[in-house]
Amino acid sequence: MTGTPAPGAQHVDQPHDLVGIGIGPFNLSLAALAHGLQYGEGAGGLAATFYEQRPAFHWHPGLLIDGTTLQVPFLADLVTLADPTSPWSFLNYLKARDRLFPFYFAEKFHIQRAEYDAYCRWVSGRLPGLHFGHQVDAVRWNPERSLFEVDFTQLDTHGGAESLGRAYARNIALGIGTEPFVPDPLKPLVEAPGVPVVHSADYLEHRGQILAADHITVIGSGQSGAEVFLDLLRARPAGAEKIHWLARTEAFAPMEYSKLGLEHFTPDYTRYFHALPESVRDGLVPQQWQLHKGIDADTIAAIHDELYRRTLHGGWPDAVLTPGVQVRTAGRVATTKVELHLEHLQQGTRSRLTTDAVVLATGYRERPLDRILAGLDPYVRRDSSERPRIDDQFRLVIDPSVTGSVYVQNAERHTHGVGAPDLGLAAWRSATILNSLTGKEHYPLPRRTAFTSFGLERREAPGIPGQAPPLTPLEDRR
Repeated sequence: MTGTPAPGAQHVDQPHDLVGIGIGPFNLSLAALAHGLQYGEGAGGLAATFYEQRPAFHWHPGLLIDGTTLQVPFLADLVTLADPTSPWSFLNYLKARDRLFPFYFAEKFHIQRAEYDAYCRWVSGRLPGLHFGHQVDAVRWNPERSLFEVDFTQLDTHGGAESLGRAYARNIALGIGTEPFVPDPLKPLVEAPGVPVVHSADYLEHRGQILAADHITVIGSGQSGAEVFLDLLRARPAGAEKIHWLARTEAFAPMEYSKLGLEHFTPDYTRYFHALPESVRDGLVPQQWQLHKGIDADTIAAIHDELYRRTLHGGWPDAVLTPGVQVRTAGRVATTKVELHLEHLQQGTRSRLTTDAVVLATGYRERPLDRILAGLDPYVRRDSSERPRIDDQFRLVIDPSVTGSVYVQNAERHTHGVGAPDLGLAAWRSATILNSLTGKEHYPLPRRTAFTSFGLERREAPGIPGQAPPLTPLEDRR
């Protein structure tokens, strides 16, 4: 629903300094760091409000499997890496819940996903300016008022339209996140009722139905696929597991988690990547899949341990793990089964697999910005692949006639690299956005964040001097 609000609808004429669209971890981080920030001539608080279509905060609820942990340390919370003194830190959450000493003795550097979700819900339930059950329909630029217009629909408890509203903003922050990716051959099966074919994003909701199936297939070689496979394996009786785990990748490979490898998730690398030519950036991203699409080594070990345990009394578990396989086509057999047509990429061989349930751990894709930014399309500058250009302050590059800024979160992998969806860069990116928006360094940014020098010419954040001496260019002696 878009357009002019209906009579009697909410109409907020007072402009906000910032309107955030979407309340996932990244915009929640921005809201937390924006809270209490002094801004403007009168040194009042930054006027910020955030809208989210869902009725409440939930972070990947379908994958909060018992025992699964974050792949980043607890310090990668919403605020700590920008402001360790913030009242919205994970440690302050533990203090408020009287759990600080138990956490201290637990010695857990990587917390459980369910605990991270609970922490974010604690913040979202106490932070002012967050509006759940509000669906943003359109964003436009009003040149007469030099403001953005944000049209939204307020939803009732059942998700139905209740009223229309409009907010005005000097700046916008898009944090609409990602959406589950389903390969084309499997889309008709996911959308049809009957046989359980679900994305891993909805795994826990359908877990009972999947476990009741005679034979189960898991597709996808990343962390989600590994966690789902392990959870199913542990729940199935020994000798009657009846699980296939298939993946396109050449191996069930571990994630790159060496300390120098992790420096690809630093502000230093982000700045280096952003300064590269577009064609080089586009070639780098697929090559770096193991930095973010591999499997945690502990999860791989747990899978092997569980499989090995089932051989102790003789025999092998009825579990088949096959990498290097793609699903060519898929269809129903009768009304209760699915037939997958497979091709082994190295052997060039083909086969068919009949199964009773399928879990697609096939990852996520950035939600396209075009729908929500349709009203700004004439102003947005694009690259050679028609993607929005994004500057080093995480702003869309737009026509100079638009005096406000549109910031993006987790929609800039093509310009900022593999760290875009990483929780460890959330607070730093939020601080960068707020410093840019206010024109003042409210949050001092680190001068240097990596031991690795990623290029011969060191790229520094604007206004932040380097610590290392520049390298002397080699002379061309040809």
